[in-house]
Amino acid sequence: MAAGTPRRLSGVGTRTMLLAQITDTHIGFAGGGADEPNRRRLDQLVAHIARLDRAPDALLVSGDLVDKGDAASYRALRQALEPLAMPIHFCLGNHDDRAAFRAMFPETEADEDGFVQYAVDLGRLRLLVLDTLEEGRHGGSFCARRAAWLSARLAEDRTRPTLIMLHHPPFETGIGWMTTHDDAPWVARLRGAIAGAENIVGMVAGHIHRPMVTGFGGAPFAVCPSAAPQLALTLAPVDPSRPDDRALIVDTPPALALHWWNGRSLVTHFADADVPAVLARYDEKLRMMVRGIMAERPA
Repeated sequence: MAAGTPRRLSGVGTRTMLLAQITDTHIGFAGGGADEPNRRRLDQLVAHIARLDRAPDALLVSGDLVDKGDAASYRALRQALEPLAMPIHFCLGNHDDRAAFRAMFPETEADEDGFVQYAVDLGRLRLLVLDTLEEGRHGGSFCARRAAWLSARLAEDRTRPTLIMLHHPPFETGIGWMTTHDDAPWVARLRGAIAGAENIVGMVAGHIHRPMVTGFGGAPFAVCPSAAPQLALTLAPVDPSRPDDRALIVDTPPALALHWWNGRSLVTHFADADVPAVLARYDEKLRMMVRGIMAERPA
């Protein structure tokens, strides 16, 4: 192992768990192929995850997996993720196609109505994956049948720490052209389905192409930054009938979220896939500083 290369660790045997999340890969936006920009960005993220100093226990991919819902793009997505050894769990976004996705990823479960909703035992956490896709609609959807499925899964165990993944954030984000409304019917159904479930330790989503944190229904909610180019952060009101030349999409590095479960709470970190310049290393000169800081913690 080269000098300065961190040792790659596993969380097995500890009370902690690490989940990586990527979202909005939009494979096929520029015609597909290994050299299209979004595929190159995904390859950069995959390489970043593969060299993390702690191997994630699982990878969550939270929708808009491909851009046009075509079989070739789902095939390219599968190929791009093959270097990763950890389990991978998908949910669908508004750019996805259920039939084409399930044809390429038949191991991913669906409920009795055909929605890509399923429960996963992650060991230290239970994961519930929701389907907020309404084909032909950009925004989210969560019908009564999907809500009933979620209510039933939560009722199965009211004590197990549970994480929920979906694509569409069910709240107003402040980015006027890419947001939902708090009083949308689908949001009310989702809020009703999780009401009283005090074992939900977090909810995660994508869709907005920006990192965000808030709360929803009493649970922490983290929105993962995108693999594809991100949205410009502009919170001024937007007039849909009057373009004002504001920036909408910016060329930032592909990014991800890392969710660290410590047995009590879920802590979310955001990072991009660029390799930063190192300004300090944990060497003998900094040993006393690190030792002193850690000594302040209770044993």
